[in-house]
Amino acid sequence: MPDSNGLDRPDRARQWTMSLAVATSASLAFLGLSGLSIWLLPFSVANQVLVLAHTVLGAFLLVPCVWYLLRHWLSYRTNQMTHLKLLGYLGVFAFLACGVSGIVLTWQAVAGTAISYAWDAVHIVTTIAVLAFVLPHLVLIVVRDLRARAAGTPTPVEAAAAHGRRVAIATAAALVLVGLVAYAYTPPRLQAELPADYSYKYGKDRPFAPSLATTATGKAFDRRLLAGSLGCGTAGCHEQIVHEWTPSAHRYSAMDPAFQAIQTNMARQNGPESTRYCGGCHDPISLFSGSKNLYTEQGQLTALQGYQEGVSCLTCHSVREVDVKGNANFKIGQPARYMFELEYDAAPREVTRRLRDFLIRAYPRAHVRSLSKTLFKTPEYCAGCHKQFVDKEINNVGWVQLQNQYDNWRKSKWNHPKDAARTVECRECHMPLVDSTDPASGDAGDYNRSAGDHKHRSHRFLGANQMIPALLKLPGWQEHVQLVEKWLQGKRPIPEIASKWAEGSAVALELLTPESVRSGETLLIKAVVTSNKVGHDYPTGPLDIIQSWVELIVKDDAGRVVFSSGIVDARHFIQPGSFIFKAEPVDQYGNLIDRHNLWEMVGVRHRRALFPGFSDTAEFEVDCPDLTRVKKAFSNEPLELHAPAGTRTLTIAGRLLYRKIDQYLINFVFGADKGLTSPITEMASATRVVSVLGPAPKAASAAHSAAGGAP
Repeated sequence: MPDSNGLDRPDRARQWTMSLAVATSASLAFLGLSGLSIWLLPFSVANQVLVLAHTVLGAFLLVPCVWYLLRHWLSYRTNQMTHLKLLGYLGVFAFLACGVSGIVLTWQAVAGTAISYAWDAVHIVTTIAVLAFVLPHLVLIVVRDLRARAAGTPTPVEAAAAHGRRVAIATAAALVLVGLVAYAYTPPRLQAELPADYSYKYGKDRPFAPSLATTATGKAFDRRLLAGSLGCGTAGCHEQIVHEWTPSAHRYSAMDPAFQAIQTNMARQNGPESTRYCGGCHDPISLFSGSKNLYTEQGQLTALQGYQEGVSCLTCHSVREVDVKGNANFKIGQPARYMFELEYDAAPREVTRRLRDFLIRAYPRAHVRSLSKTLFKTPEYCAGCHKQFVDKEINNVGWVQLQNQYDNWRKSKWNHPKDAARTVECRECHMPLVDSTDPASGDAGDYNRSAGDHKHRSHRFLGANQMIPALLKLPGWQEHVQLVEKWLQGKRPIPEIASKWAEGSAVALELLTPESVRSGETLLIKAVVTSNKVGHDYPTGPLDIIQSWVELIVKDDAGRVVFSSGIVDARHFIQPGSFIFKAEPVDQYGNLIDRHNLWEMVGVRHRRALFPGFSDTAEFEVDCPDLTRVKKAFSNEPLELHAPAGTRTLTIAGRLLYRKIDQYLINFVFGADKGLTSPITEMASATRVVSVLGPAPKAASAAHSAAGGAP
């Protein structure tokens, strides 16, 4: 209808009651309320349904809402600027910004690997702004109309009231529908109790003993809660990290056939409950699901649940507390799991997988809070498993310290408390920074990093095992084995700590000899082994099965071997009497622990290892050139070699060698007929050439004898 100036004025009653206006207001109300719920209320199924509804409704109603706002502006654009009109403009601008940020976030959640926290902040702020401007805009209009009507001026108050009722009904209906969907969703039923026939050999208050690991609830965890590591990569989010983890020692810690064989031997000898001692670190999913319990009729352990994943992504990232006592003395919490995350067999599977991925990316707060902890950055976190002992509960005798990487490091030159610039911690060596496109890249919490450094810490956890990844043919094992070899040799550069340690070999070898030796004299050779880069004892781990030794070969001018030590024979055994870093544990009867039967160990009769930064020396004596006194390797027969008259030099070649598993244990576990052996890595090498001089002059010898033998 025209005003006093002849201009058309909008029908205000019609503006309130038109369906597009009601739909726009209801959409804004639902989107605002659902957005606040997602932001402020705890993680829940209902909030996840709200995420889906918020996204779908926002996507479908954005264009109609924009169309309505455009029409609304066209209707009132010529009106005089007032505080009401200003609020309306501000509300429109906030809505447009909110819509744009919503589109960006939706696209990132659907097609990307993570949402931008900056865009998420924009979306939250603009949502609040929309409510802050639009609600006063509407309320003040109604208050103005009520005052006008009280003064006798007709106003469309009834239309505004009808608008409010329809908006309230539509919004309430949408919220009820969300509630019904959330109620109708039936998550997989999780088993939180241990099996009815579970053996509480160590007491009901310690269901997972003799492991020191516990759950936050004190009850069992359904295996699915901690499994599904490959799912972390199928969405493209953590694909790079999963690729690194797949052939790693953490992944195959329970799959390792040597571990399985030793564990079976332990179960047969001590009962299956005793294998829980190993489970906290090697097989936590089986431990916490209660499957380390009983034998089958065939005498084997019951089927283990989740052993194919070993230390899974969720196991490691769900640890809440750690005690440096070791033996898996940690408490693990129940990680937040999203809708459709545990429905491995749901149909259609691809749809549920995409819904799961979308929810995690669009609503990441629970995912991040549940799985990202500053605790992971500390050496104490590693100590939970990388420190081990047996006590009376295991060996029936008393407490004995086993491998202990944590205290080795803590007492070493690499640890400078409160001085990060001088300290080298576990993760800096074993999880070096790598270029990354992972959404978890960047870390402002590290002393030498930033949130935008586009790097993450490698989840290969490079150590010293080249045999098992190759034996299991795990995906990517070839690359992993090559990296392990470079790692052992100190050839893998780590730029972030390059200035903190020496260049070259991780463990160096130096040969010390005289420049020359005379015929008839004894040649003294010293092989000095120095730990340059290792952050704990070298070697470390179970020293009853690990071997590192010095191989020394002396040859004459003709290339003939005149002396050897540390040679590996055709059966893969090391020459007796060689200089070896290892330990020889014994049981209570003095018998050698040679099958990794550590549950019987009470002490050691011999132990040789290098503390970080320290050296050890192997000494060899070679008679020159009376070679008839040199023995053949592995034989007592004389080595009938004589240096030719023209012999001028002796060439000495030394190598420091390493293998993860000694041959006796491999033969015991796999059978000698299998022909298996552990790869041998050359850690370092050195060569010396010694000149061979003629015998000392007789006159000098006689004078020496006279002087030394005079009464």
